[in-house]
Amino acid sequence: MSVREFCEKDYPTVLEIYSKSKLDELSFEKKAFTLLPLENDEKRMSALKESKIYVFDDGKLLEYGAIFESEIRALFVSPSARGKGIGRQILEHLLSQISGKANLFVVKSNKPAKALYKEYGFEVSDEFITEYNGESVCANKMVRIN
Repeated sequence: MSVREFCEKDYPTVLEIYSKSKLDELSFEKKAFTLLPLENDEKRMSALKESKIYVFDDGKLLEYGAIFESEIRALFVSPSARGKGIGRQILEHLLSQISGKANLFVVKSNKPAKALYKEYGFEVSDEFITEYNGESVCANKMVRIN
């Protein structure tokens, strides 16, 4: 089991992990959201393409994460792989690639993700309204000063 750099052959699996996981981060909201597949989401796809992407590979991709400069832009774990410490491994790898302050954005109501980030020294620094697939959602910016 290892974290490695993304390669083109990983692309279909990354799209699948995103599709299986994206709505989970919004599941704590009071309203329901409809999945907008990553390949159809111009804003998020553009941000991912300009990022450095890493995958967790144990013979089968289970997770991926992405960074751009000091920002963690993605961290998605396949539902079948959750609760096994894989998310922590990719988060630690992403943080090892960032020197100095790191930041990320998370849905405000996603308490499990925020609790994980807080364990790694992140604190909420801002709250704002963003959107997903045309629906507004409250989000937090979290910052970690290293």
